Amino acid sequence: MSKRDDLIAKYAEALRDKCKIDPDMALLTKVTIGCGPAIYNADSETVASSDQSELETVKNNFLVKKLGLDDGPDLMAAINAVIETYGKSDRNKYRAVIYYMLVKHFGKEAVYA
Repeated sequence: MSKRDDLIAKYAEALRDKCKIDPDMALLTKVTIGCGPAIYNADSETVASSDQSELETVKNNFLVKKLGLDDGPDLMAAINAVIETYGKSDRNKYRAVIYYMLVKHFGKEAVYA
């Protein structure tokens, strides 16, 4: 398996074990590929959920720019709900897993079709 395939398997395991979500593997693969080279860097592979500026970056760069959502308080509420599902005790959460859950939350799977 390639490094990316290994990472996708790791993200699927995180979704199953930590989030209690059975992932759509095709969508998870597309979301992971969409993260680009960030998944290969230990720092950028994760989202520091306690860092408000990092959550703003997720909102602006992913939800608004990538998914095409209108900025508003519901976006940060969705990010916080996803973090809650992931488990607040985990300081760093995989970016691809958070993005996957946000895509599902907003029903934006068509962006990756």
